[in-house]
Amino acid sequence: MQQRDFRSTLLHSGLLTEGGVEGIYLRSPAFESVVRGVEAMISRAAGAPVANRYFLPPIIPLSALEGAGYHRSFPNLVGVITSFTGSDSDLPEYLRRIQDDEDWTRGLSTVDISLCSAACHQIYPLHSHRSVRDDGVTYEVQASCFRHEPSSDPARMQSFRMQEIVLIGSEKAAFDHRESWLPRAAALLEGLGLDITREVANDPFFGRPGRILTRGQLEKELKFELLAPIGDNRLVAIASANYHEDHMGHGFDISLNSGGPAHSACMGFGLDRVALALISVHGVDLESWPTPVRQQLFASL
Repeated sequence: MQQRDFRSTLLHSGLLTEGGVEGIYLRSPAFESVVRGVEAMISRAAGAPVANRYFLPPIIPLSALEGAGYHRSFPNLVGVITSFTGSDSDLPEYLRRIQDDEDWTRGLSTVDISLCSAACHQIYPLHSHRSVRDDGVTYEVQASCFRHEPSSDPARMQSFRMQEIVLIGSEKAAFDHRESWLPRAAALLEGLGLDITREVANDPFFGRPGRILTRGQLEKELKFELLAPIGDNRLVAIASANYHEDHMGHGFDISLNSGGPAHSACMGFGLDRVALALISVHGVDLESWPTPVRQQLFASL
């Protein structure tokens, strides 16, 4: 099935509805039931204390984006928020631009909020200028994320959900977190009937400096992706395991109780992509999915 055919199938079935801009979709209750089933399955596997589970807003402080360095490495994906911050005396000129069909966005200014690019970015500020135990503190988080990469490919949504299990701690604790979650995540997804491929990967760093970061990330094997066939059986990353070294520790001034900067790692699941992979392999009629898969996803909903 070609990409456009898979997209047409999703739209014709009503699982997704076009949102007016490429990469934006309205999601049906049936599609959401798959996402929520996957979410619940991951939560059961994570077993994080309720106190360390957060459902995060789609916006974050601009300082969190900056602390993570996302604006330097991925300026093409960032979504900052603007608003009218002028006075009463500035309003007539702003309204005139609208009346004359001019660029009214010139009257807006950047505020201290950004769209969320990665769910874990909202966790590190909780420990900013503080220390953590060497054995680490673990969080399970979910957020609606945004990345500016318009595409007709349904697997490349501009607005998508990420569920992550994040650890902040020592180098050993963070590395072990990444290593232990890779096979666990693959087993969870394979248990849903998905054919999973694991490979070393890199983030889409932008520009010439990004090529240097890409080489370093690949050489150190800091990122692994779990891929599954979607649509035309092309492999798409539906989950990733990332070891950040001490990048976030330095960016947010997080130290260890024993001294030195904290390290971090996260296991991230793209909930919408997992749902698309399941629909791709099992079909658009959820009632006809294999009984073991239905029991795993929908029994507790």
